[in-house]
Amino acid sequence: MTQRVFGITGWKNSGKTTLTERLVSELVERGWKVATVKHAHHDFDIDKEGTDSFRHRKAGASEVAIVSGQRWALMHELRSESEPTLETILTRLAPSDIVLIEGYKREAHLKIEARRTDTKDRSPLASNDPHIVAVAADHPQPNETLPVFRLDDIKSIADFIERTTGLKGGRSA
Repeated sequence: MTQRVFGITGWKNSGKTTLTERLVSELVERGWKVATVKHAHHDFDIDKEGTDSFRHRKAGASEVAIVSGQRWALMHELRSESEPTLETILTRLAPSDIVLIEGYKREAHLKIEARRTDTKDRSPLASNDPHIVAVAADHPQPNETLPVFRLDDIKSIADFIERTTGLKGGRSA
């Protein structure tokens, strides 16, 4: 991958989204341009039935762009296509200093594993994934060999991401 990327991974309800959201805020506050990619394991729709763009997609459009003076969005209907790879999605993003990737457990990019006591599955992912380089947890991790951060220690985690990705020291975009 040519872009600077860092992932946030973990089991369902491990705190990935909150961690990602707080890291985006922290990194943006530090002056970085941040993009995100979120993997969803379920059917989702950002469009609502009855809107013009929804009607365009239902009529068969493969892509629909919605553009206003505040934001724009591009929706791509897969229909019979396979889910695109992470690499394909990254090529569609505008330049940024870093892309934070939520989910994508099995992809080969550096990531931090979120762990919470409330998570149904508490088996560590790091033991089977050499790309997990740190852990963020809300409970002690006495046998963990990777760097461990408190799940709410956003500043230290952001420092770690800056160091690990080479973000600190120069902009890529």
